[in-house]
Amino acid sequence: MAKSAPAKKGRPGAKTPNDSRTNRPNISQYTVKEPTELLPFLLNKQSNLGRNTVKAILARGQVLVNDRVVTAYNCPLEPGQTVTIRKDKVVEEPQLIGLTILHEDEDIIVIQKNAGLLSISSGQENETTAYRQLMAHVRIQDPGNRIFVVHRLDRDTSGVMMFAKSERVQQLLQNSWQDTVEERTYVALVEGKVKKTEGTISSWLKESSTLKMYSSHYPNDGQHAVTHYKTIQSNSSFTLLEVRLETGRKNQIRVHMQDIGHPIVGDKKYGSRSKAINRLGLHARVLAFKHPTKGELLRFETDIPKSFLNPFRQTSTESK
Repeated sequence: MAKSAPAKKGRPGAKTPNDSRTNRPNISQYTVKEPTELLPFLLNKQSNLGRNTVKAILARGQVLVNDRVVTAYNCPLEPGQTVTIRKDKVVEEPQLIGLTILHEDEDIIVIQKNAGLLSISSGQENETTAYRQLMAHVRIQDPGNRIFVVHRLDRDTSGVMMFAKSERVQQLLQNSWQDTVEERTYVALVEGKVKKTEGTISSWLKESSTLKMYSSHYPNDGQHAVTHYKTIQSNSSFTLLEVRLETGRKNQIRVHMQDIGHPIVGDKKYGSRSKAINRLGLHARVLAFKHPTKGELLRFETDIPKSFLNPFRQTSTESK
């Protein structure tokens, strides 16, 4: 706790020079003087506390910015805002399962989703989804808060995805998705050695009566889909590809990898026979976009899953 000067008698509401209110012993309050982010601001003001302790205070919902609970470490602060630390009331943050919040502000939440977690329920399933968990998360601040789906990742695809925190922002993002998104890059572990080190796949995607997507090579017969790829690493059995989407269609990468004869590892639906990593070999590695209300460019990049590299390590070990 930052040190405070003795309060003067007869002035119970007086502030100390460091803007900490002394009339409420379980609350410290500070005024932001210059642009910064929340975690470094707290570490500066609570210099007697360790970094992990300050993070725990944040995670428990004990920090408010302008009277709203904030748990994101990188919440931007602007001069004139008020930051409050509560010691007497702990708001329990529900444990997040299968996802990590990478960024949160008043308009959007960006997460990293694990393979196996549904983005949103596809019917009446009463199971854990990213959507339900994030809805509970934002309702800590206000029971009326909601989140809105902007795009999805398949259950067995891991990586970066984004939700909106209002219907207005959802519509802004969806209506200008092609212009807003600067980069969507995946990594895909596919079967076999891809002969061309880089290339582009273009087709028109349609959905069958069994809800399986497939390519039509007749112009304008379905939704146009364009996928660019280049090799990161390969051996005789597998290829690790960097895949960049020019369009974002349902199951686009999965269909296009099958089209070139190299289905994604673990993707039985689209022709895979390999279970080399016990999951689908597809990960949304990079998402870069213009913030829907602020206009700034945000870029989120995650690591290639270690399991995607295992088939190449095994080959290297066996060859020694």
